[in-house]
Amino acid sequence: MGNLTAYVRESFDELTQKMTWPTWQNLQETTTVVLVGTAILAAVIFIMDLASNQILHLIYK
Repeated sequence: MGNLTAYVRESFDELTQKMTWPTWQNLQETTTVVLVGTAILAAVIFIMDLASNQILHLIYK
């Protein structure tokens, strides 16, 4: 039980004292980058799906 208590204390200390958390502005910027990148990737996959669907439709028609 002592090991678990020490682990929790050390983890809490590391999370509150030793880590540097991003600022709100930085967090918003990186979230925007991730959302834009995800949207672009989704659009590319959608276009590839449409293209492959049309090619397969021409082949099997």
